[in-house]
Order: sequence, then C-alpha cells, then structure tokens
Amino acid sequence: MKHILHVMSSLQGKQSYSIKLGQAIVEKIQEKYPESTIEELNLVATEIPHLNPDVLRTFFIPGDQLSEDEKRSIRFSDEVVKQLFAADIIVIGAPLYNFTIHTSLKAWIDHITRAGITFGHNENGLVGKVTGKKVYVAMSSGGVYSEGPGKANDFVAPYLKSFLGALGMTDLTVFRAEGLKVPGVMEHAMEKAIDSIAID
Repeated sequence: MKHILHVMSSLQGKQSYSIKLGQAIVEKIQEKYPESTIEELNLVATEIPHLNPDVLRTFFIPGDQLSEDEKRSIRFSDEVVKQLFAADIIVIGAPLYNFTIHTSLKAWIDHITRAGITFGHNENGLVGKVTGKKVYVAMSSGGVYSEGPGKANDFVAPYLKSFLGALGMTDLTVFRAEGLKVPGVMEHAMEKAIDSIAID
C-alpha cells in the first residue's frame, strides 16, 4: 500500500488534460498497489500564496524562536512540506503555459524548498533530503515539445527534473499529453498519453 500525493496546477478545471492524465496515472498506481491512499492538492483552487519577504525571512528562524505571528505565516509551507514527506508517490500535473510551469506550481516549489528540512549543504554542495520518493509528472501541451523544433522551448520537464532532483526526488518520470492543438495529432493525443503510462 502506498500513499499518493496528486498535485494539480491547471487553470482548466474538469476540462484539464494534465488533471485527466494525472488521474490516469493515479489509477495505474492503484492497480499496482491496491488499497493505496490518495491525497489531492489543487494548487489553483487552493489559491496557493506566493512567497513574500516576511515568510522567506521566517524560513531561516529556528522553530523554537518563532513568534505566534511567524508560526501562522509559515503554516502553509509547513503543511505542504509535511504532505510531501508523507507521500510515497507524487503525481504532479504540469501543463505547459508560455513554455514553462504555472505560477501556482512554482509557488508550491518555493514553499517546499526549506533549508535544513528539504535540502542541506555539505562540502560537495547541495544535498536533497526528500528521498525515497517516486515522482510522475503529467505534462500537457498544445504543441509538441518532446522532440523537433519545440523541444528547445520546453522549460517544464527539464526544470522539474533538475530542481526536484536537487531536493532528493531523483526518480522522476514524465508522461506527456502533447500536440493537443495540432491537427492530425490532437485527435489521438490523450489516448497516446494514457497508453504510454507505465508504473515502475
């Protein structure tokens, strides 16, 4: 049995291709690991707050030195970090908007990036502390970005692989629903994406 965290960052709600692909990934995980538990985090519906100077400053204050106001300001970050560590498998819905991820997903990344908690440093540099997780990315895009001329403009998959890897989440697989606005491709794009899902 696994605990699955499904993170969504689409603006399209029920019509979202990345959410549909993410749900298909979750279903495949459940087939492999029956009775797994699922926790959903819709970053857009949550209206996840972006970092501000006060919250960032609070990240670097030892917990036993925080005032009550500071504890309240950091509560959301603490909650999503707790969610992250509690998950065995993380499914991240990541539609490509303007060549990159939505601001809500970037804000979530900012909130889970906590010195001394999710990462540290040693003599060799950055050390990720969020280890032992399997991450699946459900990426959607109107164009084709896995190959061809569009590949140079994909700042979703490379960024997530690089940064989440730096936090210790190095076991990451990307499944793509792409060409969703391309005639001749769009008609079978979701079917192809779902058929590509393979759970390690």
